[in-house]
Amino acid sequence: MAVLTAKPPVRRSLPEGAARRAVGRNLTAYGFLCGALICFAFFSWYPMIREIILSFQSTNFVDPAKWVGFDNFRTVFADSAFRSAWLNTAAFSGLALVVGYVVPFVLAVVLNELRHAKAYLRFVVYLPVMLPPAVGVLLFKWFYDPGAGLFNQILDGFGLPPLSWLDSTSTALISLVIVSTWMNLGTGTLIYLAALQSIPGELYESAELDGAGLFRRVWHVTVPQTKLILLVMMLLQIVATMQVFIEPYLLTGGGPENATVTVAYLMYQYAFNFGDFGGGGALGLMLMVVLMVFSAIYLRVSRDNQS
Repeated sequence: MAVLTAKPPVRRSLPEGAARRAVGRNLTAYGFLCGALICFAFFSWYPMIREIILSFQSTNFVDPAKWVGFDNFRTVFADSAFRSAWLNTAAFSGLALVVGYVVPFVLAVVLNELRHAKAYLRFVVYLPVMLPPAVGVLLFKWFYDPGAGLFNQILDGFGLPPLSWLDSTSTALISLVIVSTWMNLGTGTLIYLAALQSIPGELYESAELDGAGLFRRVWHVTVPQTKLILLVMMLLQIVATMQVFIEPYLLTGGGPENATVTVAYLMYQYAFNFGDFGGGGALGLMLMVVLMVFSAIYLRVSRDNQS
């Protein structure tokens, strides 16, 4: 009786030329990937690791560093500006959500409803993003000038008294929020506009047939269809606004009376004004932990949408 034996699978090798091309393509891809990894390693991962180490050291980058445990954190906690910095950062993020989160969405809805000059208006809205941040901030420094500033001239034209925009504790923080909103308005608007244009037109037509006006169409069609992008943009804006630095640095210097000092600005002061790099590292580590929480929420939301 014959015994049947299974034949081993035949391994077919690629022709030499095809194998060489495949290896070349893979090497090219890995080459581009290595470039990105090197950039991340030097400009993202290494600074993060160095900051964690610095937060537990006392160093001036001249003498050998000394490990001091949690002394840097105790010093930062005892600083009277520490509490103000966190409260101002939270207030800035909250005001930025009220102003800078709603305004781009409203602008996107208006642009989506227009029939003419869409391309021109998109360019105008995105123009502030193309300006260097320092240029935009210094432009608003003239707008806020208590003497010949543009905003006070407008108030004078309406017969209203001038305001000390950056010199008053009641208006300084909201003035920084206005600057930040204006500089970042275009990015959010275009993202929302892209999301709006992906909504099927049949939904709006059905709403119009039911007699829905613009507000009802936005509330019952636009908002439900874009709720994911709204949530993602909210989380990204919180992460971005909690790192605010250039506005208080160039406009107010943290004043008046620490009304605009933020965590990032206080971190800069510790490191470069006071020479306490350990204290600056401790503040940076605390801010990094807070941002990691919101980043984890963002990743969870993105993963749930993809699954």
